Amino acid sequence: MKFVENVNPQTHDEFVKKSPLNHLLQSSTWAKVKDNWGSAIVGVVNDQDELIASSLVLIKHLPLGLTMIYTPKGPILDYTNKELVDFFFTALKKWAKKQKALFIKFDPAIIYQSAKAGAEPIANSKANEIIENIKSVGAEHLGFNLKMSETIQPRFQANEPLSESVNQIYPKHTNRIMKDAQKRGVTGRRASIDALPAFSEVVNKTENRKGVSLRNFDYFKQLMTLYGDDAYLHIAEINLFEKYHELKKQLEAIETDIASTPENQKKRFNRLNDQKRSVEKYLKELSQHDCSQNSPKVIAGILSIKFGSTLEMLYAGMDDDFKKFYPQYLLYPIAFNDGFENGCFWGNMGGVEGTLDDGLSKFKSNFNPDIQELIGEFNLPVNHLLYKLSNFAYKLRKRQNAHD
Repeated sequence: MKFVENVNPQTHDEFVKKSPLNHLLQSSTWAKVKDNWGSAIVGVVNDQDELIASSLVLIKHLPLGLTMIYTPKGPILDYTNKELVDFFFTALKKWAKKQKALFIKFDPAIIYQSAKAGAEPIANSKANEIIENIKSVGAEHLGFNLKMSETIQPRFQANEPLSESVNQIYPKHTNRIMKDAQKRGVTGRRASIDALPAFSEVVNKTENRKGVSLRNFDYFKQLMTLYGDDAYLHIAEINLFEKYHELKKQLEAIETDIASTPENQKKRFNRLNDQKRSVEKYLKELSQHDCSQNSPKVIAGILSIKFGSTLEMLYAGMDDDFKKFYPQYLLYPIAFNDGFENGCFWGNMGGVEGTLDDGLSKFKSNFNPDIQELIGEFNLPVNHLLYKLSNFAYKLRKRQNAHD
């Protein structure tokens, strides 16, 4: 085996896409997204010069010429092959010393166990062996954290298995809400980069509502530009003017039918009155908004990136003024179907809390995804003395932030 310090980016991407550990954050283009970090692609080839391990590494420059190295959702290799694990990490550590690294942080996309929400989890029979193989090279396992705030990347993720019949795995109430959104006039589609300003606006509204900081227009534009056709922007819209006048016409027609219905046709009379109440309810909701503009209004959006067989759904936002219109319930299935039609078998909806009792977890459970628990983060010390000092300072800062 031979360690390679400059793996060809295209060769690396092809290797990652074929791996069961395939992940967007290991794509060579991700280094261009994280342009405030240095980067390299390192790996291992066998005696036939075939790539058998590869990793995008990000290099964070610290004071005094020191660095920390992070390989997001990597490295990509067969972790059950202890000889390969030993060789790769020993060589990576030597390489990291040349970069004056304090430590290497990594969190491979290895599933520890997986389950549908509320079901008994199915364990990865190789997970504990893999953890021990990694620890044997001197890496510190940072534990089975439950909170997203405790890790760089969430340890729990909601991952939707995609197929032609993906709609059939949704609970009944999800399908009912999707139809309700359509009745309210909500439509969804994949949009071009021209829709980014409107998407950024709904994300900003989500930030304000939740008191969190996501990303801005420039960042979203960078993602869509770098990933090109593999960037998927889905938006949910409503033409309030059009829908309001459509419902008014429906109401007039129903009232005409009611007026012309003989008193002895009670079933027809009751059915028409039910329809009237339903249309009046939708009209009342619409009347709370400005219905004077005859143009579509973006009320929700999702920005995803396709890499390998997975659609990574990175950012989502919704205008809270339209929460009763349920645009996200309509939009996620459209994104899933578009991903599947373009070769994806997974739609990764992103992280959830390990307790599965937060609002985000409850919303994502409406689509019956697999809740996948990953093995977690590791630190591999390079400069042992300075690593201990820096790790102590990092943990102290985390505790102080938690109390602020």
